[in-house]
Amino acid sequence: VQLLESGGGLVQPGGSLRLSCAASGFTFSNYAMSWYRQAPGKERELVAVINGAGGSTHYEDSVKGRFTISRDNAKNTVSLQMNSLSPEDTAVYYCKTRIWTGDYWGQGTQVTVSS
Repeated sequence: VQLLESGGGLVQPGGSLRLSCAASGFTFSNYAMSWYRQAPGKERELVAVINGAGGSTHYEDSVKGRFTISRDNAKNTVSLQMNSLSPEDTAVYYCKTRIWTGDYWGQGTQVTVSS
């Protein structure tokens, strides 16, 4: 199983970024995918999750209405569109899945929101 995130970077407050995670090594469409984040000095937290078919999503309260998780099962990718970013969104963002052999994480991508 391999998860590879991309799309992080530096953005000004109020700006947008789109993160992507390319998955391989398992039957992608069978499993939910999640985005987590970890800010300096804080615990890793769930940001958003999407089910295998893509029809059900869940968001952490602070990102509702600003972030959108989506997936393309034909391309084995999951994305996180982040709008109206604030400095509080600064963190390393991780893609994660749980399959029958356990939990798998990507290496993370840094998102920094600063003027």
